[in-house]
Amino acid sequence: MIMYPYKGVTPDIDPTAYIAEGVVLTGDIQVAKDVSIWFNTVIRGDVAPTVIEEGVNIQDNSTLHQSAPLPLHLKKGVTVGHQCLLHSCTVETNALIGMGSTVLDGATIGEGAFLGAGSLVPPGKTIPANTLALGRPAKVVRDLTDKDREEMSRIRESYIEKGREYKRMQKE
Repeated sequence: MIMYPYKGVTPDIDPTAYIAEGVVLTGDIQVAKDVSIWFNTVIRGDVAPTVIEEGVNIQDNSTLHQSAPLPLHLKKGVTVGHQCLLHSCTVETNALIGMGSTVLDGATIGEGAFLGAGSLVPPGKTIPANTLALGRPAKVVRDLTDKDREEMSRIRESYIEKGREYKRMQKE
């Protein structure tokens, strides 16, 4: 991990968080308990704050940034798939952002929503809670099923455990 202060502000990282090699963090970033941030992810808090709540996983090669004065907020239990771009958006509790997706300024991904791989959420758009949205631009295609929610929970829990295991390996 490479961590830079920006204008006197250094990222605040909970000691339980797993931050992989190659991750770059700078500026006003808060990382909570049991967060995992995976290889080659870049999170810059040099424009506005970034808040990453408990149990979030941000997978490899993702980029998180902001536009002034809009913060970026990932609420508890969010999963961010590989190679995502998140910019000044809010992702509500237990939502999943599929691999290669882009979520832009002022957009909101609702609680428990699933954004399919490769989707684009334009500025200011809201994806409702507990729905599956796909496409460029993303459109809601259906409500989530119990099976969908179980799979999202399995992924979330596996990344919390995987992050703990990698953290233990770092200490060895």
